[in-house]
Amino acid sequence: MPLIQIAIAGPTPVPATVSRLQAETTTLMRDILRKQAPLTVVAISQLPEGSLSANGQGVPLGAFLEATVTAGTNTDDEKAAFIVAAEAMLRDALGRLDAPVYVIVQEIPATDWGYDGRTQAARRIDVAGVTP
Repeated sequence: MPLIQIAIAGPTPVPATVSRLQAETTTLMRDILRKQAPLTVVAISQLPEGSLSANGQGVPLGAFLEATVTAGTNTDDEKAAFIVAAEAMLRDALGRLDAPVYVIVQEIPATDWGYDGRTQAARRIDVAGVTP
């Protein structure tokens, strides 16, 4: 159950690029971080040109990606591999980017987040066969 937010500052990407980023991000989450594709949510936000800066200067085109996952569900090697692959995906889909490309894997305790009104901790209890 990951939630991924991709922010793009600059010209609005064409719908095919948005779809590509959503599909490829979902694939990376499944193949590298072992997440279930049907529970992977990818949101892409468009920021105005110049609203992202590097070295104190607005840049024409930039992007970053933040992936939220449950703490302890991935190894350091898996997270490192995802960061490499996600950065390459952003550069390939968007072309030349004018700022460092940050990829963040944010780990949240299972008790502190969930979906459809249930925490990840509650879901783990259910899977173990214990009713919360």
